[in-house]
Amino acid sequence: MKKLLLPCLFVLAFSMVYGQQARKLHFRSILVDTHNDILTTAIDDKLSFDQDLKGKTHSDLDRFREGGVDVQIFSVWSDGSYGPGKGFNHANRQIDTLYAVIDRNPDKIALVTNPSQLKKAVRQHKLAAMIGVEGGHMIEDRIDYLDSLYRRGVRYMTLTWNNSTSWATSAMDETPGSRRQFGADSAATDLSQRKKGLTEAGKQIVRRMNELGMMVDLSHVGEQTFWDAIQTTSRPVLVSHSCVYNICPVFRNLKDDQIKAVAKNGGVIHLNFFSGFVDSGFAARNRVFNARHKAERDSLRKTVTDPYFTDNYLFQKYADEVKDLRPPLSLLIDHLDYIVKLVGADYVGLGSDFDGINSSPQQLDDVTCFPLITEELVKRGYSKKDIRKILGENLLRVFKANSAH
Repeated sequence: MKKLLLPCLFVLAFSMVYGQQARKLHFRSILVDTHNDILTTAIDDKLSFDQDLKGKTHSDLDRFREGGVDVQIFSVWSDGSYGPGKGFNHANRQIDTLYAVIDRNPDKIALVTNPSQLKKAVRQHKLAAMIGVEGGHMIEDRIDYLDSLYRRGVRYMTLTWNNSTSWATSAMDETPGSRRQFGADSAATDLSQRKKGLTEAGKQIVRRMNELGMMVDLSHVGEQTFWDAIQTTSRPVLVSHSCVYNICPVFRNLKDDQIKAVAKNGGVIHLNFFSGFVDSGFAARNRVFNARHKAERDSLRKTVTDPYFTDNYLFQKYADEVKDLRPPLSLLIDHLDYIVKLVGADYVGLGSDFDGINSSPQQLDDVTCFPLITEELVKRGYSKKDIRKILGENLLRVFKANSAH
């Protein structure tokens, strides 16, 4: 027994030291998360994220600090039903929500719109808050609305969400069967009568974003839109919350030639934590779960049209079952490894999509769990220099390149 006990104690002690070293590195690095949907959640559920929201959300102001998050890009989102006359106003409502939290907590959080402000906020141990608009439909085809959002602090715009705009086609619309696979209710854009990708107006919007210093975000866009944007932009691009197609072949993930193109452009790809984009087996396990609860699901859908709300309700109600659906944390890191091996450690980061997803890898339960990622990177032999790049320095480089006029 003693012979067995000594090696076990050694392994335990080694693991504790290992974890302490990783935690120290984590909190001494600048951690940037490029995508979090707490603004939408706060409005929809009538919450304030400067309050304690444990058990209700993935995020709140104090938990950002607990997880070592230094820079959070807050997503401004609406679905395609917020079209002309609605999208722009809804975007501003979400920005107002962020402003209100900042006004109430000036010692904890600060809006940053350029790299020098970001560095100042980090030095002052405040959460550096940035804004990204998730879906070009919210500018309602108007360049002046794009300019207005920039003046309010928006520093990236995702050219499309799942819905296409009049000037750009989305990945969901460009990929047959993707709406059915992910239970989207909104009607697909008919692409048979129009060209895929960016129109000339779309290219003008990309050029205007370059002029302003607003990062062009290529998550959610169709492949043709991706290539048109890469060929149009004069500055490094952002892919704010997407994963690797060769590991998980879904419409939202990037193929090898796209990953290489982002690296050649000097941009950066931030990994999405949604189980369905991390694990190719998640969709099948989720279908089994849905079949098990079909009667209840069908009943809910009679009163609630949004499939995400239905899924979220069932996931919360049957939390013990849902645990078994989640992929291991190691699989998310496999996506990161894949990109690093393909193009290097300069082109990857983290874009959690917390509070916009209903399933994440095991252990990544909320924003307090970010240190576990750093620990995993240390275990896999990443150097301190590369870990600092992955956690935040890659995004800071792209932000700086877009801010320079």
